[in-house]
Amino acid sequence: MARRKRVYAKPTTRDARYESQLVARLISRVMKSGKKSTAERIVYAAIDRANEGTEAVDPLEVVNRAVENAKPRVEVKSRRVGGATYQVPLEVPIDRSESLAMRWIITAARARRGVPMHVALSNEIRDAATNQGSAVRKKDDVHKMAQANRAFAHFRW
Repeated sequence: MARRKRVYAKPTTRDARYESQLVARLISRVMKSGKKSTAERIVYAAIDRANEGTEAVDPLEVVNRAVENAKPRVEVKSRRVGGATYQVPLEVPIDRSESLAMRWIITAARARRGVPMHVALSNEIRDAATNQGSAVRKKDDVHKMAQANRAFAHFRW
């Protein structure tokens, strides 16, 4: 018998300005205490600021590139086999990898103290778009961990 509740797919929403599902999910991730309008202001200001100085036609190009560069392909999960716990490398589903990338970008932006959130988020988006920054470093750490534990890949099921 299953131990967890069944997770049902929620209807996808799009944001007001760009009609993008990715930006809508980013706004929801930035939101704290149900303050969606504040989160929208932060994300839209961050996107505008991240696009300054670039000749990108699409304003979401930098955001899409940042999320793509921060997406992990593999991760490790703990599996208990015969009293021992192994870190087993597994491929990451597309929706989870996108969610992890956004979470890492936002966490890295929040860790930048002394800077307004929209500035920190725009800097982190710009860094991730150029394959730098904390979110990309986190992805590389996860990949290194999976590479180091590939001997336990046969425990995957």
